[in-house]
Amino acid sequence: MENNSLVEKLALQVESFQEGFEILSKSFSLVEMVKNFLHLIRGNFITTEIYAFHKLKNDSNWNIISLKKISDPSYLSFLHDSTNPSIKYFEDNNIEVSITLPLSDQTFLGILIGPKLDKSKFTDLDKITLQILLQVFDSAYKSFLNQKKEKTLIFELNEKILHLNNLIDTGIEISRYNKRRILYDVSLERVCSLTNASSALIEIIKVSQNNLKKYITFPAGIEPDKILNNKFSIKSSFEQQDRIYNFILSEKETRHNTTSFTELDQLLLDSIARQVAASLENEYLHKQAIEKEKIEQELTVASSIQKRILPESLPKIEGYEIAGINIPSKEVGGDYYDCFNLGNGKYALIIADVAGKGIGAALLVSTLNAALNSYLQFDIPLTEMSDRLNKLIYKSSPSDKYITFFIAVLDSISGELDIVNAGHNPILVLRKDGTLEKLDAGGVGLGMFDFGIPFAGQKSVMNSGDRLFLYTDGIPEAMNEKEEEYSDEKMIKYFIEHSDQSSDVFIKSMVNDVKNFVGITPQSDDITALILKRN
Repeated sequence: MENNSLVEKLALQVESFQEGFEILSKSFSLVEMVKNFLHLIRGNFITTEIYAFHKLKNDSNWNIISLKKISDPSYLSFLHDSTNPSIKYFEDNNIEVSITLPLSDQTFLGILIGPKLDKSKFTDLDKITLQILLQVFDSAYKSFLNQKKEKTLIFELNEKILHLNNLIDTGIEISRYNKRRILYDVSLERVCSLTNASSALIEIIKVSQNNLKKYITFPAGIEPDKILNNKFSIKSSFEQQDRIYNFILSEKETRHNTTSFTELDQLLLDSIARQVAASLENEYLHKQAIEKEKIEQELTVASSIQKRILPESLPKIEGYEIAGINIPSKEVGGDYYDCFNLGNGKYALIIADVAGKGIGAALLVSTLNAALNSYLQFDIPLTEMSDRLNKLIYKSSPSDKYITFFIAVLDSISGELDIVNAGHNPILVLRKDGTLEKLDAGGVGLGMFDFGIPFAGQKSVMNSGDRLFLYTDGIPEAMNEKEEEYSDEKMIKYFIEHSDQSSDVFIKSMVNDVKNFVGITPQSDDITALILKRN
């Protein structure tokens, strides 16, 4: 019956406990919460002698935090150390209850309660009520700490959002400037504003010039050493285009004095350094893009000039079929072919390949074309003309550039061929009866040496049904994704098996066969071919 009575009395106090929790949890500080808690204890136990103490850790001294001064310092002896919640009751003393309550933030609350006003002893109901009130305080204090953390997090979040907005504004502002000095000045001013740094600098080290150093400071005029040697400093660096950029901030200012920079300050400095790096990179890429555009325009012009050098159409030779093709691997190429009408039924068939590709090779092709147009106007023996071409190309080109060159002068009436092969691939002659001959007599490539060694000529004849096939190494050396070459063997086999086609059809089908073999692999060299068929 007695236990049932206690439960009923405690049940009546549940609402009171709930109200107490709400009051305590709305406190703005520990002191306010303790004062409110002491009011709850007074109201429940009708006592005036009540004191509260607080200490930061178990082995430190107790500090009173209640408004009422302790009437007797000896009362402190009733407080005891404990890492667990503890309540002690005393008989016939000025202090009847001593409480030690470890709090969730690793600090301790101590409470001393004097006698009740009616001098009655603490009953079992009082003791249970006191334990419940302590649990209520502990829960309210945890809620208070969580709210405090939440407020701190909200403040930090708002601060970071503010910094982020400022950082975005800084990024937008920095990106507007294409003059480096303005870019540096603005970035230093902004990062000092964001981090409260009193001064800053950018140290630019030119690696290629024996680590030559240049400094940009903020405020302007401050000695760099004052920033570099400051103990309160942070740094961020990046490398770009043979330069090292060091951003250094010094002396974070507060309301009271200077202090060390925070992790957030380092993040802000790193972010602005990255923005400056991005701006410098964009400036560099913009210049590169302009240069690339200029080069592309020049290549377009060079390509159009080279297209004029290569024949738009080949001359019609009575009794013969002729076709040619040139496919450069770049905008301009180093391959060349042509067929010159020399008059009196004579024609000069030419194919050449400059070592290397690009503008340099195209310039040598232009030189060769101009020289041929000049020399072929005169009835000069091919061996002598080849010697003159060799001297010209040798003087006109660097040591790593030369031209493999083949020329055959055809007498279309007799079918006779006067030939010089200067270091070029063997030219193929397929006879009507299926016999294959190779024309390779001559000498070294044009421009390789100038030792005065004469070029050797060769004679041949094209009879009815014979085919003459001129090509550059872009065909046999074409490579697929497995790094396998098309090969001379495959080219010769294709020539033999398909040479009965018309010249125009054969040239196109040969190129298609090479492209099918190569597949998705990019073209690595110019492809040039010329075929002559006597009907």
